[in-house]
Amino acid sequence: MMKRSRLMSLLVGGVFCVAVMSLYRMLELMQRAELQQHREKPAEQVDQGLSRLQQKIDRLEHLLNDNNRMVATLRDSLLHRKASWEKGGGGVNVSSDSAHSRANALPGCRLAEEMKDGTDGVQLLDVYDLLPFDNPDGGAWKQGFEISYHDNQWANQPLEVFLVPHSHNDPGWLKTFDGYYQDQTRHILDNMLVRLSEDSRRKMIWAEISYFSKWWNEIDEQKREMVKRLLGAGQLELVTGGWVMADEANSHYFALLDQLMEGHQWMQRHLGVRPSSGWAIDPFGHSPSMSYLLKGAGLRDMVIQRVHYAVKKHFARQQTLEFLWRQSWDSSPRSDITCHMMPFYSYDVPHTCGPNPAVCCQFDFHRLPGRRVMCPWKIPPQPITEQNVQERALLLLDQYRQKSRLFSSPVLLVPLGDDFRFVESSEWDVQFSNYQKLFDYFDQHPELHVKARFGTLSDYFLALHQHLSAAGTTLPTLRGDFFTYADRDDHYWSGYFTSRPFYKRLDRTLEATLRATEILFSLTLAEMRRFHGDGHLVADFPARDHFLHLTAARRNLALFQHHDAVTGTARDPVVVDYGTRLFHSILNLRQVLQSSAHWLLLLDKSQYHHDQLKPFMQMDDVIAAQDSLPQKTTLTLTDEPRSLIVFNPTEQLRTSVVSVVIDSPDAHVVDAETGRPMAAQISAVWAEPSKASTEAFQLDFVAQLPPLSLVIYHVTRASVGSAQRVQYTFNRHGNPLTLKSEHFQVSSLEGPEADAPLSLSNKHVQIWSSPESGLLQKLRLQSGLVRQVQVQFLWYGTTSSRDKSGAYLFMPGPEGAQLYSSSEPPLVRVSRGPIFSDITSCFRHFTHRVRLYHLDGHAGRSLEISNMVDIRSEINRELSMRLVSNVANGNRFYSDLNGFQMQQRRTLAKLPLQANFYPMSSSAFVQDSVSRMSLLSAQSQAVAALRPGELEVVLDRRLQQDDNRGLGQGVTDNKLTASLYQLLLEDRRGGAQLEEPQLNTCRCSPT
Repeated sequence: MMKRSRLMSLLVGGVFCVAVMSLYRMLELMQRAELQQHREKPAEQVDQGLSRLQQKIDRLEHLLNDNNRMVATLRDSLLHRKASWEKGGGGVNVSSDSAHSRANALPGCRLAEEMKDGTDGVQLLDVYDLLPFDNPDGGAWKQGFEISYHDNQWANQPLEVFLVPHSHNDPGWLKTFDGYYQDQTRHILDNMLVRLSEDSRRKMIWAEISYFSKWWNEIDEQKREMVKRLLGAGQLELVTGGWVMADEANSHYFALLDQLMEGHQWMQRHLGVRPSSGWAIDPFGHSPSMSYLLKGAGLRDMVIQRVHYAVKKHFARQQTLEFLWRQSWDSSPRSDITCHMMPFYSYDVPHTCGPNPAVCCQFDFHRLPGRRVMCPWKIPPQPITEQNVQERALLLLDQYRQKSRLFSSPVLLVPLGDDFRFVESSEWDVQFSNYQKLFDYFDQHPELHVKARFGTLSDYFLALHQHLSAAGTTLPTLRGDFFTYADRDDHYWSGYFTSRPFYKRLDRTLEATLRATEILFSLTLAEMRRFHGDGHLVADFPARDHFLHLTAARRNLALFQHHDAVTGTARDPVVVDYGTRLFHSILNLRQVLQSSAHWLLLLDKSQYHHDQLKPFMQMDDVIAAQDSLPQKTTLTLTDEPRSLIVFNPTEQLRTSVVSVVIDSPDAHVVDAETGRPMAAQISAVWAEPSKASTEAFQLDFVAQLPPLSLVIYHVTRASVGSAQRVQYTFNRHGNPLTLKSEHFQVSSLEGPEADAPLSLSNKHVQIWSSPESGLLQKLRLQSGLVRQVQVQFLWYGTTSSRDKSGAYLFMPGPEGAQLYSSSEPPLVRVSRGPIFSDITSCFRHFTHRVRLYHLDGHAGRSLEISNMVDIRSEINRELSMRLVSNVANGNRFYSDLNGFQMQQRRTLAKLPLQANFYPMSSSAFVQDSVSRMSLLSAQSQAVAALRPGELEVVLDRRLQQDDNRGLGQGVTDNKLTASLYQLLLEDRRGGAQLEEPQLNTCRCSPT
């Protein structure tokens, strides 16, 4: 069977390679022939020849599409054949989804399902299927089990303990970034410099470069040299090297890279060092996208902490808490990174020395009697003296030995620290002096077979790899992610996937603006140097100021990736501080955009003059404050052309609909370079749901934008009635409507029409919506595929028990989701125009719109869904949007990780509702053998597929209470919040004649 499988694979691969090479060869020969003919023909025949060449290229493209379909058919045939060969050979730990056999797995790439045998390591999805997710009392280690060992177990290989001092400094949480720095962080770093220099045996690790760089800017050259000496001696290690310890659920990979690059470049520039180990002890769940980026940045090892307690327990029993973390889509070890999972509840001292926190707390000497921190277990630490050192050392060694039994090697990592530790000079004294006495005792008693010392992560991982090499063993391989995190009972941290959605959207706005500005600024500098020929810039161009704006924007975006920032889990004043930083950076980047575009567009470069008070151009919208949505500026039209400048920052040709607000219901748009009129429509700007403005109108036109281009369009006032205006139809069951619109054709549905489904269509898709609510009900594709796709809105309340939903936790009531209902029927507004048509539903708590563009390409094949949500009147409620379809996906769906890769999810009945919500940074989909339904998102939020055919996203949360995770407040600073999506239905049937290849979803990340 294996031979037949390999032969089939070779056959498919051979057909594909031969076909592609043949097509490219044909194209090359045709191009050569055409070029030869061009040399021989007079100039007036060149256009005719180019036209024929274009026709032949078009034919080749059709041939290539046919070839793709042929290869896809062969590939699907292979997968079905393999499934029939392997039928009956499955294991016991499989999902309950019968709809997803291997025959229905994702075509077009190496399947994750084929990489789950023992030789390829552990798939976390299989672990989730296996675990009962119960929580029996484990004794001293409540979430674990009793650990036993023999005293002579380390006689041949002594236990090697590395105690790693650390201080976890949140760049904003209960205080702002600057507040923490002034009150705590600068004192920690000042003391670190002095205390490490006093004894070469002392060591420490530091993670947050945002704080370290701020402190560096304030210290003198002598202290800077001391820092470099400590780094060179291995006493101080900078771990991960990111600007922050980033969240791994909501952050987009561009922002994760931004904060890594900002930190690493700072380290290289100022210290001449690079990190080798990662330290992620506080993000609320862990993503393989982050491990991939760390490996790509040169790191070899990493430590993670916040993993579901049941998963930790399982790995501890298997002694697989250390593993090679591999990407689900990678069949080679090139993406592997050594990962150490901390086994216990937290990263504080009571939960790091061993399984018994009551004992470990006695070795947190910051909690000595008389100090400001106490042990909750009521047994305080004791200063180490000659009289008690033996008893104390043996008690600590017992914890070390028990913890080491959870790992496969005698090399043991023991962190020593907590949030904002080592602020006071006295803490350095009590921690280092008392531990050194214990270490000295171990050294003086070789019969204990233990060597303990202060260390860094590099020290630990070096010893670990040396042991593995000497023993000739390797770590197991693991694939998958560590979401959704629970720290105890049914307390799942799926609330923060959505908390503070306004700022999650603002984060993406800054990210997009930053990337566009970096590109345009770089193009401007390159063009200036080329223009002058001597490599110099224009004297008047504020390049340095612009570069500082770019740097500040990168760092503000990086700061917001902190695991208490983009997560929405900081206190209200801290959220305002983050928002203000994002807001100011967007404004400053717009100045860079304006100035760069100004120079590039000038025909006579000598006329360039920079005047910040009188910019050459204005943006098309205004953001008034950090908590305000953008508002379009109104463009005043005359008979003289007004210029609109559109920038395409991508490297692809784009067809985009450009929207501006004008003061006239009639306008004419032309391409400034060619004079070609652009297809356009005029829509109403609605001052109220049924009252159109008489002073502002929306102009939409289709723009063809070459890659990395600035394109100018001219807009003028047109003669009355010359522009194509949108037609509107209103419907509201039960209540008469008062409609006000001078400039648009407006009608109201009456009689049988009012009860008929609302329908919109373009040449790719047709939709039907409910006449009562305006919400989507059904889609039909050009291929003939029809799917029920109903949009619903739902409320979640919170449980009546003591532990309720908050910024971190999602703890819904036992009733689950309740369908949204309103005392008044919604106003439904249908617009029909040549560029787009849409259906808008105006409810009390949200305005929902589904828009259909009359375009080719992806924009015409998908539906644009937008929501404007306002739940500021609610108490302990969460609003979600659910898509209900008849896609037979079983219990499986897919969501993205950081916009970088897709991860299969399985909805498990044995888990509570809140456990089946996962992070969605940018997309999710469900599929069966016939169709795929994808939801693409412009912001991160929680997603679930609680029943077959469903996709559900949480839009906003308003919660009055703290959820007992340290924040000390609820989430009540809600804003008027916009969310934007594209809904794409695809036909996956082999016979469907698709104009574009289907989305390859199992591996969307670059390699």
